[in-house]
Amino acid sequence: MQFTTPIPVREIAQFIQAEIEGDHDLVATGINEIHMVQKGDITFVDHPKYYDKVLKSKASVIIINIRKEAPKGKTLLLVDDPFSAYVALVKKHRPFIPSTAMISDTATIGEGTVLQPGVFVGNHVTIGKNCLIHANVTINDHCILGDNVIINPNTVIGGDAFYFKKRAEGFDKMESCGRVVIGNNVEIGSGTTIDRGVSGDTTIGDGSKLDNLIQIGHDTVIGKNCLIASQVGIAGVTVIQDNVTIWGQVGIQKDLVIESGVEILAKSGVPKSLKADTVYFGIPVREAREKMREIALLKQLPGILAEITEKL
Repeated sequence: MQFTTPIPVREIAQFIQAEIEGDHDLVATGINEIHMVQKGDITFVDHPKYYDKVLKSKASVIIINIRKEAPKGKTLLLVDDPFSAYVALVKKHRPFIPSTAMISDTATIGEGTVLQPGVFVGNHVTIGKNCLIHANVTINDHCILGDNVIINPNTVIGGDAFYFKKRAEGFDKMESCGRVVIGNNVEIGSGTTIDRGVSGDTTIGDGSKLDNLIQIGHDTVIGKNCLIASQVGIAGVTVIQDNVTIWGQVGIQKDLVIESGVEILAKSGVPKSLKADTVYFGIPVREAREKMREIALLKQLPGILAEITEKL
């Protein structure tokens, strides 16, 4: 999320009651968690496993819970609980604003677009030209839809990210301040849910077609002309490149890259990144031809065991 105007780091430190280490005169231009961070952004780190990664990242302002020397050109903000400080900043700069109408006065809706009864359009939403949004679709705040988009009934665009920090007493919610950005000529089936980014964008590329009952996690990027069948689940921060086909009931782990031209056959489980222009199948997935040979061999196993038993 980018701020409307840059914010001095001294002001940020005062708000979260942080001690400043490094450049006291820096200004922050946005706030992002580590997966989406850019120069000028504020981010946070609270686990030793990620200290080096965050300190070497593009982030300009880092909220941290251990005293470290600030890298050149960066500011560290020392607090006891970086997660809570980060969430407090999100709430301050993108607060929840209750809606007072089914179609927000701040929404922009393009010429020729049709909204069927029961459609909810949140604050600062942009919908392009010649779209068809069917009954009972929800499009939450700050989402962007291109031209010629079709969304079928009961789909939710821009729900909160499923992102929590586990504490001894339960779970703390990571407040979402990102968006969903949908390209041109996209079609989305009924009952599908596309979560907005934690701080960046969940993106659906031009020409992609999504079936019913699909779950797409936060900050996922789906490329152009992808085809995704029913009951696929895609975890957060996954990149699916162009011209990928994913058949029904496939589950995809977080933080992966599915390269262009991949086809994943139904009921597969994907725990790792996949190489381009290859067909995959199985749990966990392997190249489909290899997996099918393995299944064929397994079918022969009872006969082989019977022959061995007869000879004993």
